[in-house]
Amino acid sequence: MTTKLTLTVEKDIIESAKVYAKQNGRSLSALIENYLKALVQKADTDEDFSPKVKELMGSIKLPKDFDYKKELTEAISKKYAK
Repeated sequence: MTTKLTLTVEKDIIESAKVYAKQNGRSLSALIENYLKALVQKADTDEDFSPKVKELMGSIKLPKDFDYKKELTEAISKKYAK
């Protein structure tokens, strides 16, 4: 269930965020919702995400068992195996 939320944000921030959302094929509401989800999600204590991954959290949907470190290691190995 969705509900309406009123926020007070500086005008230039809103305009920049709208441009960003449009460039990424997302709505401003979806960006804010995903940000808030990421913000309040419980930190998985046995995972230590890099700052870049933390920044991107909520932007894409991945399986709960997705191991980004393993995927990154494999991708780097493939790149340098050539």
